[in-house]
Amino acid sequence: MFQNFSAPDGDAAAAAARLAAIRARMAEVGVDGFMIPRADAHQGEYVPPSDERLAWATGFTGSAGMAVALAERAAIFVDGRYTLQAETQVPAAFEKRVLDAGETASWIAEAAPEGGVIGFDPWLHGRDAIAALRKRLEKNGRKLEPTSSNLIDDVWTDRPPPPAAAIRPQKDEHAGEAAMAKRARIGALIEETGADAAVLTLPDSIAWLLNIRGADIPRNPIPLVFAILRSDGRATLFVRVGQVDDALRDHLGTDVALLARDEFEAALRALAGSRILLDQTTAPLAVASTLEDAGAEIVWGRDPCVLPKAIKNEVEKQGARDAHIRDGAAMARFLAWLDREAPGGELTEIAIAKRLEEERRATNQLLDISFDTIAGAGPDGAIVHYRVNRSTDRTLSSGELMLIDSGGQYVDGTTDITRTIAVGEPPEDAARAFTLVLKGMIQVSMARFPQGTTGRDLDTLARAALWRSGMDYDHGTGHGIGSYLCVHEGPQSLSRRGHVPLEPGMMCSNEPGYYRTGAFGIRIENLIIVTEPETPDGGDRAMMGLETITLCPIDRRLIVADMLTAEERDWLNAYHARVRAEIWRLLDEPDAAWLEEACAPI
Repeated sequence: MFQNFSAPDGDAAAAAARLAAIRARMAEVGVDGFMIPRADAHQGEYVPPSDERLAWATGFTGSAGMAVALAERAAIFVDGRYTLQAETQVPAAFEKRVLDAGETASWIAEAAPEGGVIGFDPWLHGRDAIAALRKRLEKNGRKLEPTSSNLIDDVWTDRPPPPAAAIRPQKDEHAGEAAMAKRARIGALIEETGADAAVLTLPDSIAWLLNIRGADIPRNPIPLVFAILRSDGRATLFVRVGQVDDALRDHLGTDVALLARDEFEAALRALAGSRILLDQTTAPLAVASTLEDAGAEIVWGRDPCVLPKAIKNEVEKQGARDAHIRDGAAMARFLAWLDREAPGGELTEIAIAKRLEEERRATNQLLDISFDTIAGAGPDGAIVHYRVNRSTDRTLSSGELMLIDSGGQYVDGTTDITRTIAVGEPPEDAARAFTLVLKGMIQVSMARFPQGTTGRDLDTLARAALWRSGMDYDHGTGHGIGSYLCVHEGPQSLSRRGHVPLEPGMMCSNEPGYYRTGAFGIRIENLIIVTEPETPDGGDRAMMGLETITLCPIDRRLIVADMLTAEERDWLNAYHARVRAEIWRLLDEPDAAWLEEACAPI
């Protein structure tokens, strides 16, 4: 549950030894540098311990980043969410830079020798990313070349074995559509592109398509598998030994062939002469190279499962609502406990995170938490993706804010919620900042918008009040979320990069924030579902909206009521009335009394 926030093994000498081993291996294979992304062969956001190469080499445990090791210099590149974390975790031997293709290319061009060759593992990088970086580097006289092995794996002597957890069926009563119907539907989409088959490399796409779930990634119920889906709906699934039993074979049926994962490359070569749909943004470069070398024709396009997976059916939507009722009750019990215990000044971040997980497990329906709980007290809350460990565990004191970002995995839905809580008198300016964040969250919640609107369009609604006060935050306002799948999923997002039009059934988070380094962090997060278009009275154009499904009080002690418009106040009071109505029956008498007060109108 708790990740280390120090250099590898907490030992600068160990970190230096690892970097020296990487450099020695670079010299042996004849490259001047090597790129170390946080990625595995599936190009997803989440990787198993056996693929945590970036963490092994640098100590950095964030979900996005890349390092480049050269003979004399090294750098790590992270985005705005992780700048404070990188400073804390990564040894001084690595320069700290911004995660951006242009920044990476500029640093390599300046730091690597003229004519230098930078190696990379083609299974860990996508075609587009490598093409863009290669173009920039070649202009500066440097080259990118794939290596025959991963240089980190060559020197990582105690590397964990790859995961091979059992794969289990996801019942139709929770999926809402049989796997056979999905295969036929997606096969037809493949045929529309002119392709004979699609190679699928994203585990969550395959899990959704075949109605299967796994446990190869901590907190995310997905199996790390590859698949080939043909236009007639037949499929081949590539698995590791021990992942399959008779129940799974019966579930998959005769139209899904099962092969060993190490047969995947041979199966790609066997597609010679076929037209193969491949996602250029997510498929590893090695897959494309293998297909092209075999003589297959690649049809570049989006993974055909990504958009259908994002548009939840009625069963998935109802499952999400049901999951949020029990999750909201667990949150209410936790927050009532926190209000009782926090003034004593003895609660630590770890104790708080443990208690929250216990409340979710008390539902008797929690399968796992959906990510490692973020429990940041005081200044730790300003670290956007902070993960407490025993060396950073901080006691929550009166006069501080507590930021808690957490979620649960239930068989009918995935939850993700953030609440910021005041303990005693809030820090100076915290209530004003909290109210500005709340205004943005409410504005998104109330939004009505025409078909074709993207997440980028709504992102500005969340920031407008902050912008007027000269404030902002460095993460997206919201991400897509799976149905008992990954807590982060695309293609939709509420962010500056959210270019995909929102469609009814898509589920997103709505989580604006504000972070003051060294003082406090604020984030308020609810999950929302895009609703079917309706034409408002007196209007002549259909508009979509957003249904809020998270059910949990927002700390009224941090709200400056006079800063809210009448419409915002009405939304908040109606939301709190709904929270109370939905979850009070799941609470005992003391916690129900706490909920009554927490949901009182303002």
